[in-house]
Amino acid sequence: MSDYARIEQAITYLVGQAGSQPTLEQVAAHVNLSPYHFQRLFTRWAGTSPKRFLQVLTLEHSKALLAESRSLLDTALDIGLSGGSRLHDHFVQLEAVTPGEFKTRGEGLRISYGVHDTPFGDLLVARTDRGVCRAAFLDYSDLNTELAQLRSDWPASTLVEDPEATEPVVARMLGRPEEQAEGPISIRVSGTNFQIAVWRALMNIPYGAVVSYGDIARSLGYPSASRAVGNAVGVNPVALLIPCHRVIQQSGALGGYRWGPNRKRVIQAWERLRTEPETAVS
Repeated sequence: MSDYARIEQAITYLVGQAGSQPTLEQVAAHVNLSPYHFQRLFTRWAGTSPKRFLQVLTLEHSKALLAESRSLLDTALDIGLSGGSRLHDHFVQLEAVTPGEFKTRGEGLRISYGVHDTPFGDLLVARTDRGVCRAAFLDYSDLNTELAQLRSDWPASTLVEDPEATEPVVARMLGRPEEQAEGPISIRVSGTNFQIAVWRALMNIPYGAVVSYGDIARSLGYPSASRAVGNAVGVNPVALLIPCHRVIQQSGALGGYRWGPNRKRVIQAWERLRTEPETAVS
């Protein structure tokens, strides 16, 4: 079993058993490792201990984070920065498909795709020379379905399996935004004007933060459009890079997620803890 597979199995167990607060020994036994080796593996991946990771998988933590993040979003929208950290938008740039490109339906376009192991599950990534056009976890939709959707969106394009072309994207997805030495990753997607506006707003949410659907609606100047924002979030075609996992309900509850609520909570916890290096050995 790969390290990624072990971590995925461990965090699935942590989410499912969070209410009973399992011990290190219990989680280690679940993935067939000694407590010592499991602690080292988990800390290397998450930058923190399993115990601390478990602590942030709670509703109360989400409520506190939501209250804190509202001011961060305001700052992000005003000056493009959040404290001393770089914004997600500095790491990823989103461009809408032009009407002309949409009309040609991908004529002359090569779409490379690959399926990659991540601690959150198998991830399909597809990209063109203009940018990433899809990223989806495959346990909520199988590979054939995702490829069929790509062919439907771009019927005149050439679809090529080429994981070497998509692996660098995945590597950067799993790195810290401030550690990115190269230029920003480009995203090339098609959507309505409102959907594009929502997806751009998501990219203003600071790494490790969360905001509510209502916060996004207000930031766009449509304070009563929370439901429409939720619909746009729900059809986000690019997991992780367009961070729809950072939007939760006003109450602090998770809300929906295209690739499953447990995965959403885990990604939030993983991002939050990677912004708190001082807790790495707690």
